[in-house]
Amino acid sequence: MDWKLEVVVVSVTDVDRAKEFYADKLGFPLDVDHDAGEHFRVVQVTPPGSACSIVFGRGVKSGQVGEMKGMTLVVEDAEAALAHLEQAGVANSGLQHFVDGQMTAGPDPQDADYNTFIFFDDPDGNTWQVQKRAKRNS
Repeated sequence: MDWKLEVVVVSVTDVDRAKEFYADKLGFPLDVDHDAGEHFRVVQVTPPGSACSIVFGRGVKSGQVGEMKGMTLVVEDAEAALAHLEQAGVANSGLQHFVDGQMTAGPDPQDADYNTFIFFDDPDGNTWQVQKRAKRNS
């Protein structure tokens, strides 16, 4: 039996600001923006190539605003992801990797899978990490 994670719910304070960040700034395609009155609105975006969507809205809550930490977006090209974030004006950590358990500036010198990262926050303080992994053969 497959267990597929297809939606992550992120609590936000301002739905329009979150939509502008995820859809407009990051460029994640907008799947749904359904407004059912003053107490309920759901917005869903999906990162390109992902089977998992990000949902936020009014009356849609997964916990306290800003408490989501360490959500991971996996990319094949960390440098291209960094360029995308920079071009979009998203504040970020730059490329980092682990050396002896400590985060160190720059990409992993051996280009090892899962050891080059970029960290950034959404406008509400939810923390994302971008992690590099080589393309896998299907």
